[in-house]
Amino acid sequence: MGKQMRIVFDRESIAERVRQMGEEIDAYYRGEPIVIICVLKGAFLFFSDLVRAIKTPSQLDFVRLASYGNNTETSHNISFTKDVELPLEGKHVLVVEDIIDTGRTIAFLLNQLRARGAKSLKVAAMIDKSERREVGSVHADFVGFDLDSGFIVGYGLDYAEQYRGLPDICELI
Repeated sequence: MGKQMRIVFDRESIAERVRQMGEEIDAYYRGEPIVIICVLKGAFLFFSDLVRAIKTPSQLDFVRLASYGNNTETSHNISFTKDVELPLEGKHVLVVEDIIDTGRTIAFLLNQLRARGAKSLKVAAMIDKSERREVGSVHADFVGFDLDSGFIVGYGLDYAEQYRGLPDICELI
């Protein structure tokens, strides 16, 4: 381990923002049932907290995509390693992602889900690094925090499969 890090968003700020996001999502869907899809592995902690904050009737599912490997820069190769199991035809779908950076991964996933006939597709992201966006059409509908730069870990986010369990979101220095 041995990496230096500084806290960017502490656990109290994260908890409060997730609670607020749950309220925003409930207000948007107004009781219409939704399918909430967690993008594994990075979003699992955020997903767990967010699902408990959402009062809207929902079904839960999971996908797994890989684009980083053991690097700090995104790869242009995206692997779709676990697919959703619920039918999405005619349903409102909320994708929960840990971080939207270049936008390549979420664009890939949204294209896959759009082809399945979802009634609507929205994205909730814990972190939005919009300044690094390479896919201009990608945006998060519900955002925890905006971040300009830095490689972050904790609260599900990792570097080489380490640091996911940190309760705060920290920048590796």
